[in-house]
Amino acid sequence: MSSLSRLLAALVTLSLIGVACATKEGATKEAASTVEEVPNETTTPPAEAKPQAELKKLTAPEGFSVMMPGAPQAQHNEVGIPGGKVQTAAWNITDPSGVLYSISIADYPEKVVAANPASAFLNEGKTGLVNQVKGTIKAEEDITLQGYPGKSFTVASDAGEVKARNFLVGPRLYTLLVLYNPSIGAPQADQFLSSLELVNPPPAITPVSAATADGGTADAGMPAAGAEAPAAGTEAPAADAGTPAPDAGTPRTHKKHK
Repeated sequence: MSSLSRLLAALVTLSLIGVACATKEGATKEAASTVEEVPNETTTPPAEAKPQAELKKLTAPEGFSVMMPGAPQAQHNEVGIPGGKVQTAAWNITDPSGVLYSISIADYPEKVVAANPASAFLNEGKTGLVNQVKGTIKAEEDITLQGYPGKSFTVASDAGEVKARNFLVGPRLYTLLVLYNPSIGAPQADQFLSSLELVNPPPAITPVSAATADGGTADAGMPAAGAEAPAAGTEAPAADAGTPAPDAGTPRTHKKHK
C-alpha cells in the first residue's frame, strides 16, 4: 500500500476520531500514528500528469449511491464506544492520476446522536481531520443534502490537499474525501463530492438535550476538539434542575413588639 493510500485509510477513520471523544483511546492513537508516518509526497509533482478515470455510479446496499472512478469493495469495521458500538464501512479508490477518492459511513447508536447536536459531529470531524494532517482550513461552509445537515471544507497540508464533505443522516455520519496533489489538481473532485444520493434515508434525530441547561444549548458529551471528553451518549444534566430557589416557601419571621 502506498504512503498516500495509507494516509487516505487514516483519513476515512477521522469521522470517528473527531467525535472521538467516544472512541477507544487505543484506536485513536493507532490512527494518529498512521498519519504521522506518511512522508511528504507532494513537493515534486510527476513529470507527466496521467488522465483521470471516468466516474461511474456506485450503488451500495448500505442505502446510498455515489459517483466513483471504479467499484471499490467496502471495508467494514466495528468500534466500541461507551454509548454502544459504531458500525463503519469505507470505500476507497485511487484513479490513474493519483487522486484518491473515499466515502465512509459510521452508524452510531441513536442515543449517542440524540445526546448531541448535529453540529458537534460535523465540526469535530472537521477539526479532527485538520489536527491529524497538521493542516489548515482553506474554506468551509454549512451545506445540506436532501434536508440533512452537512459541512463542506478544504484542508491544505504538507501531505496534500483534501476536499471533504460530512453529512449527518439520522444516526449515520457520511464522510466524502478527495486527496490530491494541489499542483496537479482534481478536476472531478466536485462531481464526486456532490454525487451522493440517499436511498430511503431515516428521519433526522432531534437532540433530546436541546431544552436542557444554558437556555436550551445542546452540547452533551461533546467537548471542544482536543479536550478530554466525557463518555459519549451521556447527557449533560440541566443546571440545578429541580433545585428550589433559596428560602422558597419559607414564611417570614415577625418580631414581637413590646
